[in-house]
Amino acid sequence: MEDFSRRTLIKQGLLAATTVALAPTLRASSATTLPLEEYRQWDALDIAERVRAGDVSASEVLETAIARARAVNPTLNCIVETLYDRARAAVAKPLPAGPFHGVPFLLKDLGMMLEGTVTTHGSRFYRDNVADYTSTVVSRYQAAGLVIMGKTHSPEFGGTGSSESTLFGDTRNPWNLEHSAGGSSGGSAAAVAAGILPIANATDGGGSIRIPASACGLFGMKPSRGRVPHGPRTLSSLMSVTHAVSRSVRDSAALLDATSGPEPGQTVIAPPPEGSFLEASMRAPRTLRVGLVTTPLTHTPVAEECLTAARNAATLCTQLGHNVEEIQLPVDPRQFFAAFGPVMAASTVERIHARERALGRKVTEDDLEPLIWERYLADRDNSAEQLFSAMQVLEQITRDMALLQQTYDVLLSPTLTTPPVKLGKLSLDQDKASYEQEAISVSAFTSLFNATGQPAMSVPLHWSAEGLPVGVMFAGRYGEEALLFQLAAQLEKAAPWFNRLPTV
Repeated sequence: MEDFSRRTLIKQGLLAATTVALAPTLRASSATTLPLEEYRQWDALDIAERVRAGDVSASEVLETAIARARAVNPTLNCIVETLYDRARAAVAKPLPAGPFHGVPFLLKDLGMMLEGTVTTHGSRFYRDNVADYTSTVVSRYQAAGLVIMGKTHSPEFGGTGSSESTLFGDTRNPWNLEHSAGGSSGGSAAAVAAGILPIANATDGGGSIRIPASACGLFGMKPSRGRVPHGPRTLSSLMSVTHAVSRSVRDSAALLDATSGPEPGQTVIAPPPEGSFLEASMRAPRTLRVGLVTTPLTHTPVAEECLTAARNAATLCTQLGHNVEEIQLPVDPRQFFAAFGPVMAASTVERIHARERALGRKVTEDDLEPLIWERYLADRDNSAEQLFSAMQVLEQITRDMALLQQTYDVLLSPTLTTPPVKLGKLSLDQDKASYEQEAISVSAFTSLFNATGQPAMSVPLHWSAEGLPVGVMFAGRYGEEALLFQLAAQLEKAAPWFNRLPTV
């Protein structure tokens, strides 16, 4: 009861502060909006085309997105920082003539810096962390014409597969409010699924684009390591990549065109594609050799709905002319998870120590989620030898996977081992044993491709008998996002999902 009261008081205080800050925005609610039914029929490239043609204004589109956010966010809790007046100021000026000219956009509240705004990383320890610079990728979003209107919920440091936090509360799934929207990009996924906007920023360090894409019935591409820059303060990341969740394949492809490519000082750089990703998505793929994987690295049970989704996708691929063969992954799960853990832990420990230096004080138990605090205590004294050894193991696994994909162009599997779980199952504020029982499977299929750096995508091809989305994952060779976009667009045409919408 004490934990619940603390969490409630924190959230109420934040909401009160937000209400005061938004007073000017609330007075602007009489601006012109578009019919929601019409707005939801457009993907981001459609919106940009209409704004460029003068059929609608960027202001009308923005006010429609804001109105929709106000209608659903009190229920879903997907947007945790509103930047409505900043967005209004942006559309009042000439916007860049980029591919997403006048399209509303949301940044994830994890690692995305926009000068003058707060990035909390979902943590009370970072609750007053105002950025004094803008991330390279965010500058590229703005140059592409995107209008940033807020930031979306993420769990603390992206540390779980559900967007739940003491700081901001729980993000609910638009398809069923009792269920999680996934994590750690669950706020972005809920916002897109609910029709606030057609595409939103997301990041992925163990499945955090693909997990919420699966949970919310969206398309989610995790690009290759080194495809999208992390700078200017951090120039590389072993595990995490940045991109988006979207309703259409072509939006994702066009956004990757707008954001990919190295920045000065970047040394981990994905191979350049032949032509644009958007152009690739307009071409059918060649006949592909597809390896079907139904056993996760954890060797834990997979729900029948998820197996059905993957097998139905395999049948669809066969019908489209591809060759599918069921295979086993050449990876020892004990070796993998023993190595994956220390590498992920190093990032969390570094983030906590960086904040200690900024604040001039040590972190305390009250600053962090209970399970993040436990992880920090367990991992803060890990040795350089442990980290180096773990990286060597993951490098060998990367080689083994590359050898496997000399035979198979893409690997097909369920994205998750279960349909979207109920809220609370993956909360970081619970008993460790209870959490681990649920969490062991959440990234059972996804995390491997963060370790290897390969591109992988969740495609919304199945819904459970209860009406919950169940994604299917395809992973390609390193640097071959173009081939995945070709396959995704082919699947999108054969089994369209764009007009399948939740009723929230």
